[in-house]
Amino acid sequence: MNTDLVFDPALIRKYDKAGPRYTSYPTAVQFHEGFGEAEYREQVHASNASGRPLSLYFHIPFCDTVCFYCACNKIVTKNRRHAAPYLDHLYREIALQGALFDCSRPVTQLHWGGGTPTFVSAAEMRELMRVTGEHFRLLDDDSGEYSIEVDPRETDERTIALLRELGFNRLSLGVQDFDPQVQRAVNRIQPQEITFATMDAARREGFKSISVDLIYGLPHQNAARFGRTVDEIVAQGPDRLSVFNYAHLPELFKTQRQIDANALPPPAEKLEILKTTIERLTAAGYVYIGMDHFAKPDDELAMAQQAGTLYRNFQGYSTHADCDLIGLGATSIGMVGDSYSQNRKTLEDYYARIDEGRLAVFRGVRLDADDRLRRAVITDLICHFSLDFATVERRFGIGFRDYFAAELTELADLQADGLLELSETGIRVLPSGRLLIRNICMVFDRYLRDQRQQRFSRVI
Repeated sequence: MNTDLVFDPALIRKYDKAGPRYTSYPTAVQFHEGFGEAEYREQVHASNASGRPLSLYFHIPFCDTVCFYCACNKIVTKNRRHAAPYLDHLYREIALQGALFDCSRPVTQLHWGGGTPTFVSAAEMRELMRVTGEHFRLLDDDSGEYSIEVDPRETDERTIALLRELGFNRLSLGVQDFDPQVQRAVNRIQPQEITFATMDAARREGFKSISVDLIYGLPHQNAARFGRTVDEIVAQGPDRLSVFNYAHLPELFKTQRQIDANALPPPAEKLEILKTTIERLTAAGYVYIGMDHFAKPDDELAMAQQAGTLYRNFQGYSTHADCDLIGLGATSIGMVGDSYSQNRKTLEDYYARIDEGRLAVFRGVRLDADDRLRRAVITDLICHFSLDFATVERRFGIGFRDYFAAELTELADLQADGLLELSETGIRVLPSGRLLIRNICMVFDRYLRDQRQQRFSRVI
């Protein structure tokens, strides 16, 4: 697969509108409370017949300090004892969920996210993994994709060694920006030395993959400053990088109100930051996977994309397309069978459900035939930058050009602008269209056509 990427400022400005990130289709906007615990149990029962492997996602919501840019579901506290009641309820939820699933189904993917998962103590980490192993079939041969999000400020060599001992083999580190002025403006003071020490420890312990998160569009950033952060990170050689666009939505996320909007880079500078970042990463040999993600050519994500097996879910890009995803903890989202589901969001509601001996699922959506078809189309485009009509027709028993007549007409405008190539046999996203893949996918999103209220971030 050709991995070239062209940065076209005029096209980006033209198509820079808001839209979904497509970690699911339908997106979470379509979740409703008509899908609850009973419907979830039906989906699990049906999925057990498939024997599909499992993926487990654990949400650990606690953070020691607040990062002003953060839009995640989190609880900011310095009191570590707050983790104990949460973990107690999480253990009970694990038991409830584990009882539903066939015990022969292996857990080939596992992820601890947050918040800050390393907020909890070493003993609590051990206990969480032990309880998980009691109720699910964890792999003990290091063949699974077991990952964890780590804040280097909450980590030392002993923590990294413990995580490897517990079975984690992939590490994701939040950095965002090394510039001191930017760090002060977003309340995330994180010296380079701490970050690099964490990466070095992970390599010594034999972690298979190290990923770093950066954010562009934060206060006081410009291309030169952010370029220095990129260069310093590249020199450390992480396997993957995620370079996220900061979406300033203070009306939705209260902590963002502490950011001085006047210090945010103007649109032209923000584009220059992105352009500089892409140039430096590609010059260093990183491959653009899509949707803010870059990886070394020999990384599993890059190889899966080349092989046509890359997938996308709520954790981003993944090599495990064949898993049912179980969300555990407050606000977690799962994907089981032909459904998506979400747990209660507040601790009070989450605790109440578990105390009643019930699953915490409170809303979701069951996919119909059209949803499954459009999900497959969007997944192929967002993961592989191409779509073969005949493959879709064989899989879903449709005539592509008849079914998607309106969408193909709309794509003609994107073809005229050089975003894609539309032929009799399929769609090929061109290098100029890869940064705008969300726009291309949005053409196939039938829910967007009827949506009156905008609830998404801008694409660039």
